[in-house]
Amino acid sequence: MSTADDQKKAAGEAAAALVEDGMVVGLGTGSTAVWFVKALGARGLKLTCVSTSTVTADLAASLGLKLAELGETGTIDLTVDGADEIGPGLSLIKGAGAALLREKLVWEASKRCVVIADAAKQVETLGAKFPLPIEVVAFGHKTTANRICDVLAEFDIGTAPRLRMKDGAAVKTDNGNLIYDAACGRIEEPAALAAALKSLTGVVEHGLFLDLADRALIGTDGGVITLEP
Repeated sequence: MSTADDQKKAAGEAAAALVEDGMVVGLGTGSTAVWFVKALGARGLKLTCVSTSTVTADLAASLGLKLAELGETGTIDLTVDGADEIGPGLSLIKGAGAALLREKLVWEASKRCVVIADAAKQVETLGAKFPLPIEVVAFGHKTTANRICDVLAEFDIGTAPRLRMKDGAAVKTDNGNLIYDAACGRIEEPAALAAALKSLTGVVEHGLFLDLADRALIGTDGGVITLEP
């Protein structure tokens, strides 16, 4: 039986095989995206890469991949990234790596987006396993969190979002913002919730990635399977 890491590696390598010489490629962030970036570096293609985080940028540079800033390259040909949950229609929750804002900016600037994951990331309903990350401006963040609570209550989600902490300090994104995680249980109306959260002053972005993924490559015990919306 394969481990989660085995499945992540297989999915990452399968995604790297989709990349062609001369492409502009978006590089995701997280444990699964690492396998993709390593596999891409090993192929030795002539590429321009746009990273979704400083961590991924450092890894890519160490592997000799050419990097450019978002907006310097025109449209990105293909972005490959992981996900924390993959729901119906390739609806996603992302943000465990606190890079959701930059990830979404890169995804929305891409012609094609491929999500890679291990089999455990598939869920029947979003929110079932992983809390929804919400990136907020640090100034007045407690007030913003109260507003988020009100919106969640409108969708019958009663759990208050929790400020993400690490080593006794609030986690800061590459953009200097904070992350609140909302354990939703079930998100019955992801599109409506996404719009309601985005409308709040102080909320920069949320981890609901809807109608963005063109394909999913899922590592399983039997190999890599392909899903489409």
